[in-house]
Order: sequence, then structure tokens, then C-alpha cells
Amino acid sequence: MDDKKLSIILFSGEYDKAMAALILANSAREMNITVNIFFAFWGLSLIRDPARMSMDDKSAFEKMFGLVAPKGPEDLPLSKMNFAGLGKVMLKEMMEDHDTPDLTAFLKGAQKKGVNFYACKLSVEVMGYKLEEFLPDVKEQTANEYLADALEADIQLFI
Repeated sequence: MDDKKLSIILFSGEYDKAMAALILANSAREMNITVNIFFAFWGLSLIRDPARMSMDDKSAFEKMFGLVAPKGPEDLPLSKMNFAGLGKVMLKEMMEDHDTPDLTAFLKGAQKKGVNFYACKLSVEVMGYKLEEFLPDVKEQTANEYLADALEADIQLFI
């Protein structure tokens, strides 16, 4: 299956949806499928690196937004039944009971397996982020570049 490709747009900034995207990405890599994930708008929260965040050269709105937006995978809320964070605590406890890795582990696994991470150039600009604030090896990609790549993919997912 070396010539197969999975293309994912991760638009969601929610823990469970990001988990689904990364489970599929890791599984596809285990099947030798090339995986490209295009992170747009709220999906960018998953690849923010708290150790690399900066307030330099940002407008007041960009600074405020950067402070309140999730700062990495474990800060993401649930899509349903979040209950001010209590739902996520319960989900993570249930995952632990079943020896299921957390979102960070799936993210690191995807990186180690060679999943390609692309930050949407326009989303990065609009949200006031800089490429240097993301995890290492994240590349920037325009919507046109994403679409050209997705047209060659065997599977396209929007999460």
C-alpha cells in the first residue's frame, strides 16, 4: 500500500475529534499509507507548542486570543458533554481504565511514524500565530497547495 494517501483537514479544536483524526493517522501509517494533516483555524490548537509561544510582534487582539486559546493537545475541550471540563476528566479516566493513550501520546506517535503536519497559512495569519510557535517539523501550506495534494489522495477526511 505504499502508494496510498490519506488527506485530513483538522478544523476542529476539540479533544475527541482530534483523537479520532490521530487514531486514523497512526493506523494509516501502520499500513504504510502516506498521511498529510492540514490544520486549519481551531485545529491549529492541537499543534501549538507551549514552550515556543511568543507575544512578540503581535497586536493586542492577537495577544489576547493567544492567551485564551488552547495551548496544546491536553488543553482542548470535548465536543459534547464537556461540562466545564468535568466530561473531559471522566473521558480521560475511562481511557486510562482501558489503557488507552492520551491525545499527546497519539500526537507524538503520529510524529514518530512520519505523519506530515501542515498549518494552513491563512489560518496562521488570521489567528495571529507564527510558524515558530508550533511543534517542530510543522510546515505551512496554502489552501491551493492543500487542494492539489488532496486531489491525489485516496481518502479525504474533514474533521
